Amino acid sequence: MNSIKKLFLIAICMVSSLALYAHGGGDYEHIDFFKDMKEADKAAVLMVHFGTTHNDTREKTIDAINLKVKEQFTNCDFYEAYTSRIIIKRLNERGIKKQNPLQVLTQLQKEGYTHILIQPTTIINGVEMESLRRNVLDIQDQFKDIRIGNPLLYEPEDYSNLIEIITKDIRKDQAFIFVGHGTSDPTTAQYAMMDYMLKAKGHDNCIIGTIEGYPSFDDALNQLKASPYKKVTLIPLMFVAGDHAKNDIAGDWKEDLEKEGYQVDVRVQGLGENPQIQNLYVKHLQFITTHKKRDIIDKKAVYEVTGEVMH
Repeated sequence: MNSIKKLFLIAICMVSSLALYAHGGGDYEHIDFFKDMKEADKAAVLMVHFGTTHNDTREKTIDAINLKVKEQFTNCDFYEAYTSRIIIKRLNERGIKKQNPLQVLTQLQKEGYTHILIQPTTIINGVEMESLRRNVLDIQDQFKDIRIGNPLLYEPEDYSNLIEIITKDIRKDQAFIFVGHGTSDPTTAQYAMMDYMLKAKGHDNCIIGTIEGYPSFDDALNQLKASPYKKVTLIPLMFVAGDHAKNDIAGDWKEDLEKEGYQVDVRVQGLGENPQIQNLYVKHLQFITTHKKRDIIDKKAVYEVTGEVMH
């Protein structure tokens, strides 16, 4: 088949299935993950976490969502991986064996697994997601089908869903500062988007800050100073409440705000402790059982043939 005919066939197939696309402005096509599995095929779910060395928060967050996924995906074998090499090293030294995503995927390939669903518990589409996607790219040819679910915040709808949950019990007589990890690359703008959407939805007493990115502590403090509030509650915008929550937020941020004259409370609770937020991740995982992300090269091939932008 020559290349022109191939491009036209791709275009026809994509146009005919446009009505089946969901989320992401046509970035996905409806393909059932389980439908074409053969009798000898094996499926696995891989939950990917940044990880934590703190047993208390791991039980309430990572272990809790792992159990929920096991209970809902009984037709798949369950595995987990950590992305933080430092945390893996420290846990291994304590006799708690953890592996990174590529190690687990390599193991699954050797054990004959053919179909893999991956769901990360990252908050934003940042460097941890980039690392995970590169791991998958290195080994995806060894599987018949391998799919990655989105982080907690990916599309505007995800932000709205999270905002609805975290603002349910928000009082109006004080400020709430949600503190994320942050990053030094452009993906830190997702935290600013969260801040903007909070304000757009009428939550003027809610502020977003990050430890290692933008908005910074000073940015959050400037917003606080411009408000009438003298009482503040700090809340981690992180899946687990580990070192950053216990040391940076409950320690440095609390102390610095108190020096500015504010009365400060801290909720040392990871987002992953909330069953409703766990369910948002599970929904991302369920979505990729019926939808597969379209390859950007195939999309551009359609544009080249049709001259139209497909949404």
